[in-house]
Amino acid sequence: MSWIENLLIIAGISLDIFGAVECQGSLVKKINKVHLAIICGLVTLWQLAALFVGHFLSDWIYIRTSEQSEMFLGHAIAIVIFFGLGIRLMVKAVKNERIEEHCETNLGFKRFVRMVAVTSLYTLLTGVAFGLLGTSFLGLVAFIILFSVVVVVAGMYTGYHYGFEFKNKAYVIGAVLLWIAGVDVTVRCVMDIL
Repeated sequence: MSWIENLLIIAGISLDIFGAVECQGSLVKKINKVHLAIICGLVTLWQLAALFVGHFLSDWIYIRTSEQSEMFLGHAIAIVIFFGLGIRLMVKAVKNERIEEHCETNLGFKRFVRMVAVTSLYTLLTGVAFGLLGTSFLGLVAFIILFSVVVVVAGMYTGYHYGFEFKNKAYVIGAVLLWIAGVDVTVRCVMDIL
C-alpha cells in the first residue's frame, strides 16, 4: 500500500479518538498541559501496541504465500475490516449520543484508559488488515505517533472551546476515509485478478 493509503486509514481510525477526546475536553474547567501530554503519551503507546499486535496476529493467522486464493482471502478480510469500521463510525455519528456537560477540575486517567482500550480494539483490527495487505509495520509507526498526538490535542482543545458538537463530523469523515480505503483495496484486488 502507498503512504497516502496508509495515511487515509490511520486518519480514519484516529478520528474516533478525536471524537472521544473532544467529549472529555468539553468537561474540563482548564486544560492542564502536563495532563494533556500524559494523555498523548498514553494514547500513542496504546495505539502503537494495538497496531503491532494486530499486525503480528495477521502474520500468525495468515501466512502470505504466492497462492492467489490466500492473497484474495487476505484482501477480502481487509476490505471487510475497513468497511465494518466505517459503518461503526457512521452508526456513532447517527446515534449522536449526548453527554451531560458539566465542569470538572480533573478528568483523571481512568476514563482515558477505558476510552483508549475500546478504540484500540479497532486499531488492532486495522493492524490485522495492514498485515494482510503486506504493509510494513515500521512504515506505519510515524503515522500513528503523529495522528495520535494531533487528534488528542485537537480533540481536547476543540471540546474545551466548542463543546462536543464536532464529534459527529469527525466520525463521518473517519467513516468516509475508511470506506475510500476499502474501495481502493477492492479495486486493487479486482485488478490483480484480471
